[in-house]
Amino acid sequence: MCPAKATSVKQSATSDPWWTRFVLISIALAFLCAFLILPLLLVFSQALAEGISAYFRALKDPDAIAAIKLTLLVAMAAVPLNTLFGIAVAWSVAKFHFPGKGLVVTIIDLPLSVSPVISGLIYMLLFGAQGYIGPWLIEHNIRIIFALPGIILVTLFVTVPYVARELIPLMQEQGSEEEEAALLLGAGGWRTFFQITLPNIKWGLLYGVIQCNARAMGEFGAVSVVSGHIRGKTNTLPLQVEILYNEYSFAAAFAVASLLAFLALVTLVVKQFIEWQARRREDRAQQEHQA
Repeated sequence: MCPAKATSVKQSATSDPWWTRFVLISIALAFLCAFLILPLLLVFSQALAEGISAYFRALKDPDAIAAIKLTLLVAMAAVPLNTLFGIAVAWSVAKFHFPGKGLVVTIIDLPLSVSPVISGLIYMLLFGAQGYIGPWLIEHNIRIIFALPGIILVTLFVTVPYVARELIPLMQEQGSEEEEAALLLGAGGWRTFFQITLPNIKWGLLYGVIQCNARAMGEFGAVSVVSGHIRGKTNTLPLQVEILYNEYSFAAAFAVASLLAFLALVTLVVKQFIEWQARRREDRAQQEHQA
């Protein structure tokens, strides 16, 4: 087949009539408006329904402030730990061969396939008053369940995959040639990591960290099981929204929910920026390779 004929066949196979494209794009836009944009606008409109003063009064409530502080504290504990774990496991899987490597990758995905409520119940079974370790913890005056440690543990569990799953395929694609060359030239392990590996994975790492942080702040199911719903002590932002809504404090509930919605928007903007930077880096690398 001649090149001109092959090009025409390819164009005919990938081109659709204008009305087909119009219908498909309209359906996609209608779906986005109905299920994403309108609910988001509803959150902010309901949050401001009673005025800006009522909005800030809801956010200044002591229970809301406690929920904000707890949410930030849990994220600051879970995200760095999962970042270190993600880098370590991605390095191990991508750079080394060892028995059970496939099993390790499969286990990393376990939190994505298990309901968060089930994961919370698992920790209750382990550390609860009637659990396997619970009586020993009570005897030694150590509180896990219905306290900050339990919330951090379940948040760690549900956010485990995000950094690792971003880095594993990226590091496997990059290979280990640059690291091996650096080692042959006399660079140590830490120097190789900070000067070779980290610059190559920085955008994927940031993307995974952002996803991990968003999930840590927005987690509801697992935290709901182990928190005990103690107002001002073990309620994170999602739990505070539920309590306010159940008490018919709708404006306050939507005001607190708007913080989570704002976090989602910020996460989306940062995600797009990181993807844009990554595309620029790839285009620049291709241009240098062609030159």
